Amino acid sequence: MFYYLLKYVLLGPLLRLVFRPRIEGLEHVPAEGAAIIAGNHLSFSDHFLMPAILKRRITFLAKAEYFTGPGIKGRMTAFFFRSAGQIPVDRSGKDAGQAAIREGLGVLSKDELLGIYPEGTRSHDGRLYKGKVGVAVMALKAGVPVIPCAMIGTFEAQPPGKVIPNIHPVVIRFGKPLDFSRYEGMENEKAVLRAITDEIMYAILSLSEQEYVDRYAAAVKAEEAAAAKERKFRRMPLS
Repeated sequence: MFYYLLKYVLLGPLLRLVFRPRIEGLEHVPAEGAAIIAGNHLSFSDHFLMPAILKRRITFLAKAEYFTGPGIKGRMTAFFFRSAGQIPVDRSGKDAGQAAIREGLGVLSKDELLGIYPEGTRSHDGRLYKGKVGVAVMALKAGVPVIPCAMIGTFEAQPPGKVIPNIHPVVIRFGKPLDFSRYEGMENEKAVLRAITDEIMYAILSLSEQEYVDRYAAAVKAEEAAAAKERKFRRMPLS
């Protein structure tokens, strides 16, 4: 009940006012039945904008840190995510990927929409990064279509680290459903999972027109953070 109160009364109208989203290709989202919506991830606001504009309820797999943050900001973030029906997923440890897949399949088993960001994390520079194969595993195991989605303008509206969004127009663009039934029973084939994931990422890229980087975003972030730390250390005066 609170999900719909948040969507139609409390948060949804505010998001529409601030971001003025233009929706394209909404007819590609099925009116009923299970499906995966796979999109790029540019902003913290992405988690709330898509549920606000879709007619159907959508559940995202969200990182557990959103539910455990300290202070007032942390409690507010956790409240919004829980109110929106999002599922926390612990991304640490070797079993993190399997846990996310189990949670996602649980959503799909109820004939609901599952939202997922194949990149695994927000883009820190606005580019589109290599997708992880969990989305392919879920699509094959559940036997559901994947609808590619591009969020356009959310990076400019609320880039990483910015708490209060800029007033900036946003486009949310959905593509035609991708059918992977031809790969049925091949969810353990690494080459197949990679091919499916790359096809999904290419569909997202075609919609978003971002620059593509054939590397995982988390690895690039870690490298850039390490390089920044090293530069800072080199600038420190010697005693």
